[in-house]
Amino acid sequence: MEYRTLGKKELQVSALGLGCWGMSHAYGRADTTLSVKTIHQALDRGINFFDTADVYGAGGNEQLLGRALKDRRQKAVVATKFGFVGDEHGDLVVDGHPEYVKTACEQSLKRLDTDHIDLYYLHRLDPRVPVADTVGAMAQLVTAGKIRYIGLSEVSVAILEKAHAVHPVTALQSEYSLFERSVENTVLPVCRKLGIGFVPFSPLGRGMLTTAMNEGTRFEKKDYRLDLPRFQKDNFVKNMGVKKTLADFAGQKGASVSQIALAWLLAKGRQVVPIPGMKTARYLDENLGALDLLLSQKEMAFLDQATCTVYGRRHNASNLRFIQG
Repeated sequence: MEYRTLGKKELQVSALGLGCWGMSHAYGRADTTLSVKTIHQALDRGINFFDTADVYGAGGNEQLLGRALKDRRQKAVVATKFGFVGDEHGDLVVDGHPEYVKTACEQSLKRLDTDHIDLYYLHRLDPRVPVADTVGAMAQLVTAGKIRYIGLSEVSVAILEKAHAVHPVTALQSEYSLFERSVENTVLPVCRKLGIGFVPFSPLGRGMLTTAMNEGTRFEKKDYRLDLPRFQKDNFVKNMGVKKTLADFAGQKGASVSQIALAWLLAKGRQVVPIPGMKTARYLDENLGALDLLLSQKEMAFLDQATCTVYGRRHNASNLRFIQG
């Protein structure tokens, strides 16, 4: 396994992490037994970086990860996120108030069944609270030994710089893939400049960049992707056309589309650590194959050009309101 460093504080993680969201929420039915088995297999294969959040499965995903790591906690780097809460009307909002930071952390520690969180992210910015106040409270958790490192998710350059001035930010997590490139001219260069690690979530385009999805794919009624513009009607068919170009390229390389997509991200710099979701050993093995796949500059340029047009926004309007920058 290749290991990489997040941030100047030298948090060592496997070059590929495991995003746990899909194990409890969003992408079809949950299978706790299978998920625990997959997490154990990931550890056995050298993956030590596991990503969850308190909102995933209403806390159930943190409980799942805590259960899976019960006797293996020392081998794992646990990342979780806080911020999303329900308001008095039951709508999702973000709470970044300093008092809530501490409350949320204690709740996550209990669900994860651990005495510390390795990397603690603010899941989204609370527009009502200066980011300096939120990060200041997170810094107090570092001092108290409750968390080791601080992260942010889906923030603008300006917010990232303000936060980093209060306390070193170890990692920024944002969506980044061959099908979502908006960070390339915004936060990614700033991360490189400031020595902040970059953790791409949905590195496989929420399944679009895998062999499991094609034009005939039908999603279960509760599947999160049904509400996303890229997966609807004509957009989905057009995006599968873009993927066909990638599949042809992958075939010439003797690889899968997902391996190409992950190798492309890994080649973007040693501070980049993708966290694909992997619910079974089959996908775990396939994705790990990306670590052995080298892409030339010419091939990277071809992939950049082949995916310069993707159809439909990555989120619906409801979700976009939480994203800064």
